[in-house]
Amino acid sequence: MSSNQTFSPFSHPLYVMLKPAGARCNLACRYCYYLDKALLYGGKGQQLMSEALLEQFTRQYIEAQTQREVLFTWHGGETLLRPLSFYRKALELQQKYANGHLIDNCLQTNGTLLNDEWCRFLKDNHWLVGISIDGPQCFHDTYRRDRQGHGSFDRVMHGIELLNKHGVEWNAMAVVNRLNADHPREFYQFFRSMGCHFIQFTPIVEPATDSATGEIVTNESVRPQQWGRFLCTLFDEWVRNDVGEYFVQLFDATLANWVGVEPGVCSMAHSCGNALVMEFNGDVYSCDHFVFPQHKLGNINEQPIATLAYSEQQNHFRRLKSTLPRRCRECPYEFACHGECPKNRLIASAEGEPPLNYLCEGYRMYFEHVAPYMDFMAQELREDRAPANVMEMVRREKRKANFK
Repeated sequence: MSSNQTFSPFSHPLYVMLKPAGARCNLACRYCYYLDKALLYGGKGQQLMSEALLEQFTRQYIEAQTQREVLFTWHGGETLLRPLSFYRKALELQQKYANGHLIDNCLQTNGTLLNDEWCRFLKDNHWLVGISIDGPQCFHDTYRRDRQGHGSFDRVMHGIELLNKHGVEWNAMAVVNRLNADHPREFYQFFRSMGCHFIQFTPIVEPATDSATGEIVTNESVRPQQWGRFLCTLFDEWVRNDVGEYFVQLFDATLANWVGVEPGVCSMAHSCGNALVMEFNGDVYSCDHFVFPQHKLGNINEQPIATLAYSEQQNHFRRLKSTLPRRCRECPYEFACHGECPKNRLIASAEGEPPLNYLCEGYRMYFEHVAPYMDFMAQELREDRAPANVMEMVRREKRKANFK
């Protein structure tokens, strides 16, 4: 699978994210929302997916597909806590049940456990790897530490070196938090310097648990205006220098919405609920951000994955995203974000109305900033001009019109 496929703004697959090691991880990142997920299952034991369950899922998942291409997404916790033998077995089962389907695999990891053997396996089997890294060491090591309190940056960079050595395709997933959000240029240039051409920037928004602080989000969470300034500065850097060379998932998704097609990231789509998650024991939840008892759909040992994915409970979850407060419904940029991710809707609205997205102010700032570019690109796409040429023309038009 190519990186272009993963970051295509015009694809919206139905898939189930697998957590073969549950919430277990060798790191203890301060902002991680997985840290307390193990408590759902008693917080004890290995919490490892059995090969019998792996086979059950593989068969059901492939049979449930309505398209020829099937994507297996391995997530965690930390995926590399399972040995290579587990993933070799996964490939055997995919071949056993493929039945003419084209199967790809994508694996998300913190990169600290990569070695030559792992990288040879990933390269030989054409797996795409997502690496979690939060920019330069001064930013990364602040929050991304192991259980002994040691930073993980050097180990992650060694893992990236090994991926490059073996020619493994990889993308970066970077968390934007209160610390690094004030340094967008330094942040972005770090990824460029590594030759990372496909980047996903994810804002941290976690509800506060200590009501005494008066804050509705944790100290690590990015603030709305920070997020807006981060995106605007990042976009200016990208559109001046890197169009067609470097790909930022949010910019792709924005353009997709601007031209009226489904974006490749669920948070910006009109509806969600097409990205389920399965825990190590077969429990299926509505979304990776909603692994809570009230959002458990069932277990694949009791009901097929297709039944769970299209159940009335999941259909209700899908409809929740379009339930917006008046402020969203009247916003000229509602079409560009559709209220963004429901997990971030934390601000109370008028009585009886759904809550507002915590990052709304930042997104509004960003959309107003990029609107002239997006209007221009959308028009060029409607006239069937090649995207690369479109972006070169945007740069010329920017100089002519002096877009701010």
